[in-house]
Amino acid sequence: MVEMTSYQEHPFAEFIRIIGKGKNGSRPLTEEEAYRAMCMILRGEVEPVQMGAFLMLMRLKEESADEVAGFVRATRDCITLPEDAPQVDLDWSSYAGKRRHLPWFILSTLLLAENGATVFMHGASGHTNGRIYTRDVLTALGIAPCTSLAEACTRMKQDNFAYLDIEFLCPKMHEIIELRPLMGLRSPVHTVARSINPFHAPNVMQGIFHPGYRPVHQEAAQLLGEAHVAVIKGEGGEIERNPDIACLVQRVHEGELIEEEWPPIFQQRHVKAGDLDVQRLAGVWRGEVEDEYGEAAVVSTAAIALQLMGKADSADEAMKLAQSMWEKRARDKTLAA
Repeated sequence: MVEMTSYQEHPFAEFIRIIGKGKNGSRPLTEEEAYRAMCMILRGEVEPVQMGAFLMLMRLKEESADEVAGFVRATRDCITLPEDAPQVDLDWSSYAGKRRHLPWFILSTLLLAENGATVFMHGASGHTNGRIYTRDVLTALGIAPCTSLAEACTRMKQDNFAYLDIEFLCPKMHEIIELRPLMGLRSPVHTVARSINPFHAPNVMQGIFHPGYRPVHQEAAQLLGEAHVAVIKGEGGEIERNPDIACLVQRVHEGELIEEEWPPIFQQRHVKAGDLDVQRLAGVWRGEVEDEYGEAAVVSTAAIALQLMGKADSADEAMKLAQSMWEKRARDKTLAA
């Protein structure tokens, strides 16, 4: 008598099978399945070959709002905040990097921090060729990135602003993001990382590159119970408004999904700068350099955040408030020359 084959299946195989069973047999993960899958990944209970298969299958089908919500919940559960963590007003993610324009949004966050908003920025660096990343730009401007949650808490209490790389916020997720050169493609963790909001800030800004991901972020935020979220197709994929074109802001406001289109500020598009000299950011902040595009990007990006935080009732009011803040900024702020 021939014995039937018997083997013990790896627990994670269940999730690969659900999303990879073919056009007719596969389906998206439920939020609970996504939560359990990401918990296993973050605990290091998944084999490398399983990780690669799972990430690329998810990339091929594209993640759903339920999957993103489950992944985010699992990621939050593996992050332990210091007991003396401050109340953060605004969560700001920075994972794309810039290649066409300078990261003007950095000045937007510094402007908001100067005017009393506590801003926590988190991001990743160096995973895509030909881009400059926030961590390195901040360093060049004399603003040292933090290397722990405790340091980030201290910095926010002192300066209302802190940047912490995903390497220190969630090391396992950092490892997955670093697979980009090996895989040749982004993976779902780029979407998840943008949505972590580890300090549970009541206001969350998110930038995406592909317009199709806007509703995914918006709906995932709704599932996660976020109070106020603004999702935009940001310049280069960062949270930065391009003032040359119309900007669709898709928001979550107290559980309701709403959207509003902000019209372009300029009638003609600007020619991008020949190089990305980050010291130009410092020069514009100090008023030593004029940059029409850059200043408009700073002000209009800050305006979206101000409306999100309830500081203004309309886009026009938010723009006027942001412009006033910009004109009154502390031009002697210590930024590297």
